[in-house]
Amino acid sequence: MTGLIAFREIVLKVHSRCDLACDHCYVYEHADQSWRAQPKVISPEVVSHTASRLAEHARDHALPSVTVILHGGEPLLAGTARLRLVCEEFTRALAGTADLDLRIHTNGLQLGTRHLDLFDEFGVRVGISLDGDRAANDRHRRFADGRTSHPLVLAAVALLRSAPYRHLYQGLLCTVDVANDPVAVLDALVELEPPRVDFLLPHATWDTPPERPDGAPDAYARWLLRVFDHWERRERPVPVRLFESLLSTLRGGPSLTESLGLAPTDLVVVETDGTLEQVDSLKSAYEGAAATGFNVFDHAFDQVAAHPGVRARQLGLAGVSEACRRCPVVRSCGGGLYTHRYRDGHGFENPSVYCTDLRELVDGVEGRTSARETAPQLADPAELARSQEELTRVLLARLHADLAGEPDWARAWELLAAVERAGDAGADALDAVLDHPFTRTWVLASLDGARGDRPSGAAPGPDPAEAARRLTALTAAAVLRGGLDLPAEVAYRDGEVYLPTLGLLRLGEPGTEGRAALRAADGGYAVRDGRAEHRFGPAAGDARWQPVRTWSPGPDSAPVALEDLDPYRNCFARPPRLRLGAGEAEEWRGRLDGAWALLCGSLPEFTRAATAGLSPLSTLTPLAGGPRAGAWGEAGRHGPGALGVPYAAGVRETALALLTGRRRARLRALTEVTDLYALDGQWQHPSPWREQPVPVSRLLADVHERVAVEAYRRATAAPEPGASDRIHRALDQLSGAAELTVTGKRLVAELRWELKAVDA
Repeated sequence: MTGLIAFREIVLKVHSRCDLACDHCYVYEHADQSWRAQPKVISPEVVSHTASRLAEHARDHALPSVTVILHGGEPLLAGTARLRLVCEEFTRALAGTADLDLRIHTNGLQLGTRHLDLFDEFGVRVGISLDGDRAANDRHRRFADGRTSHPLVLAAVALLRSAPYRHLYQGLLCTVDVANDPVAVLDALVELEPPRVDFLLPHATWDTPPERPDGAPDAYARWLLRVFDHWERRERPVPVRLFESLLSTLRGGPSLTESLGLAPTDLVVVETDGTLEQVDSLKSAYEGAAATGFNVFDHAFDQVAAHPGVRARQLGLAGVSEACRRCPVVRSCGGGLYTHRYRDGHGFENPSVYCTDLRELVDGVEGRTSARETAPQLADPAELARSQEELTRVLLARLHADLAGEPDWARAWELLAAVERAGDAGADALDAVLDHPFTRTWVLASLDGARGDRPSGAAPGPDPAEAARRLTALTAAAVLRGGLDLPAEVAYRDGEVYLPTLGLLRLGEPGTEGRAALRAADGGYAVRDGRAEHRFGPAAGDARWQPVRTWSPGPDSAPVALEDLDPYRNCFARPPRLRLGAGEAEEWRGRLDGAWALLCGSLPEFTRAATAGLSPLSTLTPLAGGPRAGAWGEAGRHGPGALGVPYAAGVRETALALLTGRRRARLRALTEVTDLYALDGQWQHPSPWREQPVPVSRLLADVHERVAVEAYRRATAAPEPGASDRIHRALDQLSGAAELTVTGKRLVAELRWELKAVDA
């Protein structure tokens, strides 16, 4: 069957009865009472068939690992002999097919060394249910005669924490009761040093709502936020899955728990008689809610995966109610646990019965953490630059892992390391060539070619020899820039070699190949090709040398490279111009000067930011053709600071190209090193500028650019009618976009302030 999501987690009911009488238990105290007809203990036949079915499922879906959770009732009541059989059968069945992660969830009352020795033998990790201190735990977790279970659970946890068994300790599971003291509950759990704590909302539906002693619709949120605040004050002494899941989704990451988020379910339950059911919590909704009609004797797991009830929990955003789809926190709460959405006559097409709690909880955690969870690259250009440099180095290291066996590459890599070790001069020179935007373009193109993962039919990427040639040139450029006394040999092709950030050196006739040694020399550089040595560079006046030209936006700003030589500058939507003639270059500089003067007069904050290094322009590439509507300046596949500007554009259009290109380059740089939005759904949003809905990435890019464009047009007395209203509508759409991370939301807030200044 196609389109199925494989089960990676199996809940195996090894015993259907329990030695406690917890009054909040979904198995025994809620709507579905099917446990009464189940065998008390799982049979060897059910164990064997389940293990075979799981192995078959793992093979069919090429699963690298599967998790089997021994559950109940109380699974320890099955006895060590039956538990050993379970461990042996699943270990045997999965051997050579998939890694097996065995776990058991227990109340701990029966836990002894005989169990833990068995679990140690098979690597079974142990989770224990405990609701906090004695007062909290005794509120629900008592024996049938009313006796407390707390001392026995603490003894079990103490044994599990002891030296021989500590590695089996998985964590503690706590069911929330708002009548308990949240601070005391967390302190009691933390005292037991669990590897993880899970807080679960008590199972409830719209027909059987949760208890709310004060009648407040957000009582559970307030209780959990008090736990969160205390957890924060104690500097997060243990992982809490509920909170870490919220923090993950707010950063754009995945949900870490079934009870929150939009991740599809990948769990199936096997009862003691071998029947296959959906997630156990559905027993809280109505009689038979978890049933599928399948069993391990007659049906494969794929048949369960195709069951409508299972598929309904694999639809992501499409699987929640209309109200939830419009909610800005839906990525974090996911509409709540599927069970908690049930209402008689309406099924599960409802928000969670804990809807208000979940909204308050997500907003509360976000409000408490957004300042420190916001990526520093958004507000700190120096941090953005450092992150970009680190990204280039990481990508270059990946390329090295692919090409380290190439002799030419290996020699160049050794020289690169020598440059970095050559004190401050070497480090600064290496930083300069690595920060060159088209270094990133080359590395990415080389990775595509070296890894062979280009799309079918695409032109092949650079081969290892070409990658090695570029690395030798890049390393040689660093040697020359740093004036280092190191041997720098380059390989040239078609008679020339480009030295990144420096220029193009012609070493032979077109069509020739060879090698040449370079070195720093007084007033420039020297090249030895065979027996002859020639000077070239800034003061050499060698006609064979074409330097990278520069342009200075102002007396206090760093020069910007006018890059019309680098062979990897071809990374823009339109093709770059070939090398400009001397007259063309001067003419372009004149238009750039005029454009910069126009920006200084109309948008002085833009030029102040650029000259202060807050949004640096490091490289300008002349592009073929003139300006097009909606495509003034371009950011290519490179690092920050490089812009593509239409060569034939006039002064006003060039000013707009500098402005829009800088905005595009900045946003691209941010998205390369930060998470502004999640990419785990095909969510679409209305756009004031496009006929069809667009993803949040496109809408954010449009707004990010158009705020600046509107500011420019207002400043130059050429506003676009209705533009501000359209931007406001788009910002409203973004404010309700659940995909935005806390950093993305902070960026949208900045855009609102920018637009407010424009409208003032």
